Amino acid sequence: MTVTEPSNANLAGDAVGTALVRRRGRWIDGWNPEDPVQWAHEGRAIAKRNLGWSVFAEFLGFVVWQLWSIVAVQLPGAGFALGSSEVFWLISMPSLVGATLRIPYSFLVPIFGGRNWTIISAGLLLIPAIAMAVCVGNPETPFGVLLGVAALAGFGGGNFASSMSNITFFYPQREKGWALGLNAAGGNLGASVAQFAVPIVIAIGAGASLNLPLAGWIWVPLIVVAMFGAFRYMDNLSSAKADLAGSAAALREPHLWLLALLYIGTFGSFIGFAGVFPKLIADQFPAFSTFQVGGASLSLAFLGALVGSLARPYGGRLSDRLGGARVTVAAFAVMAAVTVAVILTLPLGSFWLFLACFLVLFAAAGIGNGSTYRMVPVVFALRSGASADAAGDVGTQRKAAAALGLISAIGAYGGFLIPQALNLSAQATGGYATAFWMFVAVYVLLLVLTWAVYVRAPFARARKI
Repeated sequence: MTVTEPSNANLAGDAVGTALVRRRGRWIDGWNPEDPVQWAHEGRAIAKRNLGWSVFAEFLGFVVWQLWSIVAVQLPGAGFALGSSEVFWLISMPSLVGATLRIPYSFLVPIFGGRNWTIISAGLLLIPAIAMAVCVGNPETPFGVLLGVAALAGFGGGNFASSMSNITFFYPQREKGWALGLNAAGGNLGASVAQFAVPIVIAIGAGASLNLPLAGWIWVPLIVVAMFGAFRYMDNLSSAKADLAGSAAALREPHLWLLALLYIGTFGSFIGFAGVFPKLIADQFPAFSTFQVGGASLSLAFLGALVGSLARPYGGRLSDRLGGARVTVAAFAVMAAVTVAVILTLPLGSFWLFLACFLVLFAAAGIGNGSTYRMVPVVFALRSGASADAAGDVGTQRKAAAALGLISAIGAYGGFLIPQALNLSAQATGGYATAFWMFVAVYVLLLVLTWAVYVRAPFARARKI
């Protein structure tokens, strides 16, 4: 049975907005965030409610995705016979799988509905969380099994693509940057929370050994809460329809691949360095790997992901005001300069200088995440002939939504590439300087690419790209 809920604005003479129609299963018809009357009357409240639960579910996705970044470093101390290269593989495998899963995940919201897929994708997080809790409790667990369970954590990485694709349908073009930035930042915070909470939880009350299974078990109740919240409070939008033609068109769009390269540089750096930061600290400054606070162990590695996560929405907001391309250029410039500073200051052996440099690097990467992601809908709108402040037609919006998912997938491969580059550098040279110089070169190339394509004409005329 279909029930139409008329907007009060429809009774106000000329102020007529599109009426929303609600159907069983929390489906909404007639959604149009670009309609100012509908948006002011009830659209904004609906969008905020869906954004809030989307952030929570995505937050847990990042938690599960990044659990191995801290647990892998703890395994040798818990009796597991693992070499440095094997630890790098356990850190990077979730990103490899998560990045790959983002490709199909980006298409699943139109097929299942945003609410429905959030319930399913949150439920899938129970598998890697419980599997980790089981396998890390036995030091005799073979490396192959550990690697397979680490791969399952990629379920958490896939959530980002579907979550961002879903939220882009809820907000008008003028507010997408801030909304997508908040959604992404809330998710990104999961990496920081995991790196902060896990060392404390596994150490408290563990005596001489580490209670590693708690690293997985503690998230199970929260995952159940996320599933219930999505079921009870989120909505499906019928306007978010599957558009294979639009997706195919997005794949043929050269700017999708250019923007994906930029996103490897920004988000790939954030997730790659977030995952490997605990190991870098343990290798370079073992005395500062953990701090004892009462009966708990605290690692400062969580600060990197925290700073990057908090910076991300401001990248989107700055881009709304100044233009995403210009903000992205500035982000790459800072990332290149700070990486050079890391290389030059590492021989000094100062942990606090090392930490300060990396926090600036994380902040720049976070701002670049928001600015690069904000560029996507703007570029696609301009390519369709619309202005930078307009959404473009429905086909353009769907193509942009598909592009956001695909770009997030490609960018996430940086979470695999950065740890493996550091691993290869350590194996070949005994240190990380070679990998860091390679990162500098990549940032400079991406800076030049952004400036040449999106800051100069013809896009320069748009001013807000």
